[in-house]
Amino acid sequence: MRSIFSALTLLSITLSGAQLNPAAGVPPVAKKIPSVTKLHGLELVDNYAWLKNKTSKDTINYLKAENAYTDKVMAPTKRLQESLYQEMLGRIQEDDQDVPIFDRGYWYYTRTAKGKEYGIHCRKTSMAGREEIFLDENKLAKGKKFFDLGEVAISPNGKLLACTTDTTGFREYQLTIKDLVSGKNLKDKIGKVLQVEWATDNKTIFYVTEDAAKRWNKVWRYKLGSGKSELVYEETDEIYNLAIGGTTDRRYLILESGSKDANELRILDLRKPTSEPTIIQPRKDNLLYSMDHRNGLLYITTNDKGSNFRVVTAPVGNPAQENWKELIPERPETVINGVLTFRDFMVISVRSGGFTQLHVKSYETGKRFALPMADPVADIGLYRNPEYNTKSINYAYQSLTTPGSIYRFDVRSRKSVVLKQNKVKGGYKPSDYVSELQWAAATDGTKIPISIVRKKTTSLTKPNPLMLFAYGSYGASTDPWFSIGRLNLLNRGMIFAIAHIRGGGEFGRKWYEDGKMFNKMNTFTDFIDCGDYLVKKGYTKHTMMAMNGGSAGGLLMGAVLNMRPDLVKACIADVPFVDVINTMLDESLPLTVGEFIEWGNPKVKEQYEYMAQYSPYDNIKAQPYPDLLITTSLNDSQVLYHEPAKWCAKLRALKTSKNVLMLRCNMDAGHGGASGRYSSLRETAIDQAFILSQLGLANR
Repeated sequence: MRSIFSALTLLSITLSGAQLNPAAGVPPVAKKIPSVTKLHGLELVDNYAWLKNKTSKDTINYLKAENAYTDKVMAPTKRLQESLYQEMLGRIQEDDQDVPIFDRGYWYYTRTAKGKEYGIHCRKTSMAGREEIFLDENKLAKGKKFFDLGEVAISPNGKLLACTTDTTGFREYQLTIKDLVSGKNLKDKIGKVLQVEWATDNKTIFYVTEDAAKRWNKVWRYKLGSGKSELVYEETDEIYNLAIGGTTDRRYLILESGSKDANELRILDLRKPTSEPTIIQPRKDNLLYSMDHRNGLLYITTNDKGSNFRVVTAPVGNPAQENWKELIPERPETVINGVLTFRDFMVISVRSGGFTQLHVKSYETGKRFALPMADPVADIGLYRNPEYNTKSINYAYQSLTTPGSIYRFDVRSRKSVVLKQNKVKGGYKPSDYVSELQWAAATDGTKIPISIVRKKTTSLTKPNPLMLFAYGSYGASTDPWFSIGRLNLLNRGMIFAIAHIRGGGEFGRKWYEDGKMFNKMNTFTDFIDCGDYLVKKGYTKHTMMAMNGGSAGGLLMGAVLNMRPDLVKACIADVPFVDVINTMLDESLPLTVGEFIEWGNPKVKEQYEYMAQYSPYDNIKAQPYPDLLITTSLNDSQVLYHEPAKWCAKLRALKTSKNVLMLRCNMDAGHGGASGRYSSLRETAIDQAFILSQLGLANR
């Protein structure tokens, strides 16, 4: 999907440094070559459609010219960029290691080494034992401009590694199998693999591949050494995508066919890898469910009785809906996200009051309790828990002021122990910062939560520079997260705020549905109302505010810029999905067909007319626009580079203000930008220098 929650982590540090002078360079002017699309009796003229041709010299030269212009305009901030980079670098633990997790005879962990861009994957038979490096990303990435590690799957006997890697940014992952005893790769190689799961025989793998439009559509079975894959299941409905996973007890492979509004699950016994998958409940309109397994029972989370979901059980041998038996009822105040079943207890992931919680329920006693949280306005979720027979669970916790932390929770004593809290060097003290929750009234009266963080010394007796961030699509919640990069802004007197607008999932399915399709305008007006609220309450002024969003959050930025260009002084739109009509008309593009039920199908007149009200590219007009930095990547497969490139070209042709307008295109990356941790920080420093410059904070 066009989201980041893959990318939310990256965007968390890509917000935001002498006032920039766009006259310092000559901005490129894209040529106009009209392309006409006839639709519903209309002629839609696109002067920049030629930019879709990725192999054209004209396209590449235009992108390079935009990069050169951006470099020229940003040149006065070089010293500031270096300072911002060094500040971030000075806070991270360059030689670091995550929490070792025990799994089938080994302690697994990943560490980083100073000066190295990527992780080093290791294991030991005991914590005092000899370290075995079974995968070094830095060696695989050597000589490559981009590198991303996808799947890392160890066989049940611990002797084989299946891993996937992408070296383009276009999410084309290649699968290799490594013999961990000899250290050599097997001859078995498969291209364009998305997910991998092992059968218990240590010889069979299941994997997912995609079609030409990058829709996950086929699950395959492959026996090592055979040189031939067998098709297990193909999803032919283009609205649906396929995904695989395993139950917590590792008994079953789960195959999910899912759309935005409905899904269908099948299971396959991993002890019998040649068997065929059996269906749980055939798909029905608006029926969603997920599942786990324990002792012959399926534990199913479903919306069949209400949008906040309930939990039911069903026997493996007869799991259809008519055999579902309620275990946990749907409740109006709590949204159930799903359950994981361990041998003696289950863990229930819920949302209450807009934020996440974890509950534990004993099978024996039936008692249920919540895990402790220092701050309810935070993000809590399960960490890696590969052991089914366990008395404790590992979970992750963070907030706007608390660095990411891993805890081990003992279910019997109900006590948590900190296994690790990410170290923030440079004397960071959480007590130096303040977070709070405010509620803005939307146009229709709905209360929209806003998470806010600032340095304690930033006084609220006067307006302050402020960054407002939001996403608001796909039902993806923007939970409060900690960011080392964000400290650069907070320490210079900025306030950072997250608008939890409709279209996300903060309050469950209804919150999402109230911000999609024919309700999509709520997403944009919610954000505007949040911005106006922060001004009204004295946190900031419109001339002191910036905003940021990426991917579908970039759509939000584009729509808001057209509707209320006076809302902010500056904006960063990261990999923005802005050419809504043209993209949704082209069914050959990645993601398009599956998203008809998210945005609409413009071939349907009523849906086109609604989308045309907000599509950023189609609503650019001759008006002043604020300072704007647009980012993209040439190999982005989620929001193709041409969308932000066309948007920039059209904005430059029509805007009446002399404010800064820049496009930065990473010519070697994908949706998340630079792949290495140091190069990613460099991109962050550029973005921050832009925001700080425009808000008058460059010298702080």
